[in-house]
Amino acid sequence: MVPFERTWPYETLGSDVYVLECPFCSRPNVLLPMKKEELKELHDGKKKLLVFPCCYNRLKLVDADGDYLLADRTIPKRKNPLS
Repeated sequence: MVPFERTWPYETLGSDVYVLECPFCSRPNVLLPMKKEELKELHDGKKKLLVFPCCYNRLKLVDADGDYLLADRTIPKRKNPLS
């Protein structure tokens, strides 16, 4: 079973991969320093250190499917300060 506290949704546009919101600083529409081709490598077992360009926080990615990135640790779920 997938531990959802270690997942974060992503989107692709062309060969680019982005997240709708950074899990650390809540910045919207963050373009990740990886390409769509790397998602298949992640799914095949290769690990990747992902450094978010907005706040320089890091996650070690261990898997990916068509919708979510899977990290080796719990990803913080920041609450919107306006809600």
